Amino acid sequence: MIQLNKRIFANILVCSLFGLGISLCNISQAQASTSSIIIDAENGDILSSSNADELRYPASLTKVMTLYITFDALNKGIIKLDDDLKVSRHAANMAPSRLGLRAGETVKVKTCIEALIVKSANDCATVLAENLGYSEKNFAQTMTQVAKELGMKNTTFRNANGLPNKAQKTTARDMALLAAAMYHHFPQYYKLFSLKKFTYNGQTIYTHNNILKTFEGADGMKTGFTNAAGFNIITSAKRDGHRVIAVTMGHNTAKERDRHVSKMMDKGLKRLALNDRVKESNMYASLESKKVITEEGTKTASVDNSSTQKDWIAQQNAPQETEVKQQWGIQIGAFSNYSKARSYALKIKKEAAQKLASNPIDIEPVANGSAIIYRSKIVGMEKSTADKACQNLKRKNKSCIVVAVKNDNQLILANSQY
Repeated sequence: MIQLNKRIFANILVCSLFGLGISLCNISQAQASTSSIIIDAENGDILSSSNADELRYPASLTKVMTLYITFDALNKGIIKLDDDLKVSRHAANMAPSRLGLRAGETVKVKTCIEALIVKSANDCATVLAENLGYSEKNFAQTMTQVAKELGMKNTTFRNANGLPNKAQKTTARDMALLAAAMYHHFPQYYKLFSLKKFTYNGQTIYTHNNILKTFEGADGMKTGFTNAAGFNIITSAKRDGHRVIAVTMGHNTAKERDRHVSKMMDKGLKRLALNDRVKESNMYASLESKKVITEEGTKTASVDNSSTQKDWIAQQNAPQETEVKQQWGIQIGAFSNYSKARSYALKIKKEAAQKLASNPIDIEPVANGSAIIYRSKIVGMEKSTADKACQNLKRKNKSCIVVAVKNDNQLILANSQY
């Protein structure tokens, strides 16, 4: 499992120690009525938030983590979509919502995934947990560990489906981190969250995630409800090249929740679009005032709306993306899945001991035909340090190249202690 890039991680996760203390100390006191957060999905910028660190019950938002681990298992080749999973008596006896599985039968991995997304089937969540983790308890421990690796510092899981458990807690901020991880880490599976229906045993089952039907650009992710949790939702939408991820928890009704999250996303997307217009306007203003020096004196440069002007504007944008001091890293391999890329990078860091101990890992997904490969890097160095580290690895007959860290919108694993 991997974490988000430094900026995404910091932007979503950072809060003052005082604020964090308040949210933890007051867990036994009355909660705020709702908790919400909305972020720019591409870089993690928080567009707005309210009580985002309040501890709450996730309800069926839990299933997003169950699916995250399932997708990782698919990437690793541990399971395949057409594999048959055994249904235990424990799974079959889960409370609704459920698909209606019977103890002793089998169900396809693909069916379980669809049932979690569309129907929020508790029995299918437990089937996945038991077949991947030997027991739901063991699987929940893995869920919590993965949550910590993703930076979800205030999340604890006790089951795979979100049915009531007093110890199963999370925050809106942590759920936003999970949603961003799902979107960035598993783009090939993320599209499944837009499913509005699926067929099982000849019956068509429709989603109760109404945001998919009512909000322009919405394409996932998950709703949730228990009496203790209230009505929760993680959702994402894209318009005009911008994507937002929104989380809101603790509402009294589904309609109230949907109205609130729709307003959040509409405002967030409009804000991002306005930022674009302001930025473009500033670029045009800068171009209009650009001067050239001639022998006769200072004259205003001619301006038109040609492609040359647009190219110039694009060029002016480039420095803003690299305002952060240039960093370097070492690429140490390319792998078929995240887990292998991450494990190898951790191994290299361990072998290098103190020399690379404080440097973060960058796992970069790259399209290779119809497949995706994952470049494993250790980053956050000056050029001279990267050169030396690479030379040391090559002396040990290990592959290594020095690379510039050009874009902080890559997927980076912050220093891992897990």
